[in-house]
Formats: sequence, C-alpha cells, structure tokens
Amino acid sequence: MRRTITGFSNPTVKYLRSLREKKHRKREGRFLAEGLRLLTDARESGRLPELLVMSTARSDHPLLSSLETAVIDAGGDVAECAPEILSKITGKDNPQAVAGVFAEFATGLDTIDRGSARIWLVAQALRDPGNLGTMLRTGDAVGAGGLILIDDCADPFSVEAVRASMGAIFTQRLAQARWDEFLAWLRRGDGQLVAASLRDAQPYRGAPYNAPCFLLVGNESRGLPAEYEDACDLRVTIPMRGRADSLNAAVAAAVLAYEALAAVEN
Repeated sequence: MRRTITGFSNPTVKYLRSLREKKHRKREGRFLAEGLRLLTDARESGRLPELLVMSTARSDHPLLSSLETAVIDAGGDVAECAPEILSKITGKDNPQAVAGVFAEFATGLDTIDRGSARIWLVAQALRDPGNLGTMLRTGDAVGAGGLILIDDCADPFSVEAVRASMGAIFTQRLAQARWDEFLAWLRRGDGQLVAASLRDAQPYRGAPYNAPCFLLVGNESRGLPAEYEDACDLRVTIPMRGRADSLNAAVAAAVLAYEALAAVEN
C-alpha cells in the first residue's frame, strides 16, 4: 500500500520517532534503518522493511525502485513524506532519502552455528553503540560468523548502532546472552575463547589461535572482569608503542580478528 504523510502530527510520524527510543523498540519489536545502501544490504540478506518511508525530494535510482516494488510485493507499506518530516523521524538535519522499519530478529545463542565460521567476535558490556556497530562492520569485513554481546551492552537495534554497522546488522549473526549462559553454551562444543587482555597475556602475533575462535573484548573503560579472563583459553595483548595504554574496543577487535583469521586459515 502506498500513502503520503503530510503533517508532523501524523500517527505514523509519532510511531517512527518512537523507534529511536529503546523502550518503544522493545515494546514494538521493531527498529529503524536509514539509507539506500543499508536497506539494499538488508534486501540482499533476505530482509525487507515492513514500512518503507521515502522523501519526496529523492532522486530516481533503480535500486530504490526495485526495493519499493519488493516491499509492496511482500505486502509491506510504502509512504512518502517531505524531507523535513523525514528529518523529524530520523533526528538528522540532513537525513537519508529513505528509511525502513524492520522487525527485530531473534538473538538467542541457539541462532548461532559455531561451525559456520572460523572466527566470531564477542563483546562484554560494550556501552557505545558506535563501537557496537563498528564491530558488526568489522565482522562482515573479515568474514566472521557474527557478534555475540555479553551482559549489559548497548542496544544493537538503536539508530546509532544500525547506522554505524553500515548494513552489517543484516549480514552478521547477532546474539545476546549473560556471561554464565554464554560460557556454558561455548563449552558444550568446539570453540577457543581468546581474551584481549593486559594480564598474563602473550603477544597477539603468533599466538596459537584455533578455529572456531571466539575473540572477546571488554568494556571500553574497564576491560574484562578478571574472572572472565581466567575462563578464557588464551589471553593476548596488543603492544602500545606510544603514550596510549590501550586501543578502542572496536579497533582492538579488528586488529585481533585479522591476525586470528590469518592464523586459522593457514
């Protein structure tokens, strides 16, 4: 169904704006994604928005026309609105020309097939949605199976995390669990747990990585709890050559991911 949104007080505008807040996303089981590239990645990964919102000032593009047709054919809705209304919806002064509403997908550990990839990224208590999205993007870049979020992390379906993922929210497996639940799941099958650590750790280069390798990074400011590090099969450290004593969590995950990937592919 096609329709036009003409006013800021339209119920659809209020609904879409509400998806910028976690409590409303959880209540609705829906999240918002912006941009033609991101929505195209979603479509190519087998996910279509339930509602496609397009700016009346958009430029013609074959990918957008194809996406619109696919949404309608799947029984979804398409709405047009002025750029200023789309700006109100997304909270950006210069919004993308298109946005979509997607159903949140299952994030239980039972969705993970550990044997489907040689490396997996794991983050504990990651608080910055930009870092979370970047880790998803890194996972896509290195061919990781996905990202497992441990304990209280930022919401992976927030607008900020989805935007930072650059579409990887749709291409990577995503799971959420408490530490005890994750560790019990991991030990029921194959899997090497590797911690990024400064404590009793060996250099990350040349370390004995084994597939499937689960690379664990901790909270941006506190790192990993000691008991979590103790439960790991291997602890590795990245040398700091300058004044900084550590890397950004997402950057550290990327450095380790490429090193571990090179090791397990040989």
